[in-house]
Amino acid sequence: MMLASLVLSDARFPGGGHVHSGGLEEAADRGLVTDVASLHAFLRGRLRTAGRVAACAAAAAADLAAGPAADLAAGSGAGWAELDAALDARTPSAAQREASRSQGRASLRAVRSAWPSAALDALVAVHRRPHHPLLVGVVVGAAGEPPAAAARCVGYLAVSGPASAAVRLLGLDPFAVNTAVVALGDELEALAAEAAALAGGDPADLPAPGAPLLDLMAESHVHHHRERVRLFAS
Repeated sequence: MMLASLVLSDARFPGGGHVHSGGLEEAADRGLVTDVASLHAFLRGRLRTAGRVAACAAAAAADLAAGPAADLAAGSGAGWAELDAALDARTPSAAQREASRSQGRASLRAVRSAWPSAALDALVAVHRRPHHPLLVGVVVGAAGEPPAAAARCVGYLAVSGPASAAVRLLGLDPFAVNTAVVALGDELEALAAEAAALAGGDPADLPAPGAPLLDLMAESHVHHHRERVRLFAS
């Protein structure tokens, strides 16, 4: 792993990730996650669904940012528009789409300062609030790292964010929570390999595993957030 993907996966990166729980707050509120065992099950399910969608999109963005198509895309925006639309279509929950774009927008200032590129400009030209996985993919690819690194970074963030939220919300033992995250290592590596294999293909062929419960909880969280103070925005 080179520096870009390391920095982007660091909890200290100023991208606003600390205000997103990836659905964990709602799951905890409903009693679906109460201990380390149920947290591990939640994280595994999230990695296999929403995490898989995001990681494969990030890998595709990294491939486009690094390849010869980047120059063409910087002029036309066609490749980036297709990726943006593909990720939108694979994120049926409006609340989850908003969370993705909110975090992408929050990360944009730091990303532009550290890793400016024509590919990044092309992505932002398509949508001024880019999806977070696509933003990560652009940075990693333009920095010279392979698509697998982008997928690994985004896949890790899909589980590390909720894991950190579980410590804050449920008071779980941080050592046990960290162990639960590390236990997903083989699945994360398999996901990175799958994403890398799909990265150069048609965005329409990216995987689209459904997670109806996560979608419903995301919508419910937005409703509850309006009614009473919640610790996390999503």
